Amino acid sequence: MKNHPHSHAHNDSAVFEPAHPERFAAARKSTWVSILINLLLTFLQVTAGYFGRSQSLMADGLHSLSDLLADILVLFANWHGNRHADANHPYGHARIETAATLILGVALAALGAGLLIAAGMRLQHPENVQAVHPATFWIALIALAAKEGMFRYMLAVAKRVRSQMLIANAWHARSDAASSLVVLLGIGGNLLGYTFLDLVAAAVVGVMIAHMGGKFALEALAELIDTGLSEEEVADIRNSLLSTPGVRGLHELRTRKMADNALVDAHIVVDPKISVSEGHFIAESARHAVLKNHHVMDVMVHIDPEDDLLAKSNAHLPSRETLLKHMEQRLGSTLPAHYRSILHYLDGKVDAELFLDADTWSADKTESLRIQCAKVTADDPFFRSIKLHQTDAQQ
Repeated sequence: MKNHPHSHAHNDSAVFEPAHPERFAAARKSTWVSILINLLLTFLQVTAGYFGRSQSLMADGLHSLSDLLADILVLFANWHGNRHADANHPYGHARIETAATLILGVALAALGAGLLIAAGMRLQHPENVQAVHPATFWIALIALAAKEGMFRYMLAVAKRVRSQMLIANAWHARSDAASSLVVLLGIGGNLLGYTFLDLVAAAVVGVMIAHMGGKFALEALAELIDTGLSEEEVADIRNSLLSTPGVRGLHELRTRKMADNALVDAHIVVDPKISVSEGHFIAESARHAVLKNHHVMDVMVHIDPEDDLLAKSNAHLPSRETLLKHMEQRLGSTLPAHYRSILHYLDGKVDAELFLDADTWSADKTESLRIQCAKVTADDPFFRSIKLHQTDAQQ
């Protein structure tokens, strides 16, 4: 049971309306704040690092520049990822956020490796390392305060709107703060006479950037190959489905991440003798229970009259038309010309229910037919049972 894609899907010429307005607005605002701060920090750190002869401060400035580019990428992903589902993207555009996170992670890993290699090469010639200008220490302190403040602000926003991408961006800001702390210590050690510490700090910053980038890339890659939710989340979803009235069992529960949400598929077992409409109602109830209680984008519920994994297959059984002809041949003249039938395909056999008109079919004839049905089903290859019901003509 699954909703169709939004009927009001937007095309490129339509006015953009985000699928999650609150999350979209919060992401846009926090990202613009980050862009302005990183733009200022990039200028200050690179300029002060260049003129103040601090390799670590320049490395941190390049880190801020990568943050600036990442923020622009986040804005792009937030805009396109919040578009409604359309004919070409029936599950929405949330994967754009995942792709953006992957690109961001790979770029950070490459930048970090480059900074590490550059610092290592300079450390091979310590005689060329110079003392840094004292002003670089204060610039590094300003950068540390700005990045820590930005982390706390962005994390609060991300948790409020429950955005995985914004949480990742916030922790990226925390890694920036940690790298700025390392830079501050490296510059301080350089000013105290241990001039090589500035390059050591630059190398450490490179390692931190590469580590964080690799982590982002691996997480995004896991999502792109449809990694499921955690065991705890799957267990909670299982409980929500099983607690739905009318659900007798559950199997083939599958989940896969979709940016901040997840997609869920499940097979529920219901009473095999209920009507199709009641089975549909139970499935819809189970679906809404999961949507209400969990951070899930959509749920597809398949109705089963029995556990497919335990019961015998019904694929070899004939269709209704063939089965009824077979039954009529075996029962012969004892079967009335007009009757209504319900067939239950269960555990490799068929249970049939025949509804006879009580006004035209006497109790004696019904009993005779019942005895004949019992004889037929004793050795029939298809029918396990044939039950008779007498009904009024109005029914």
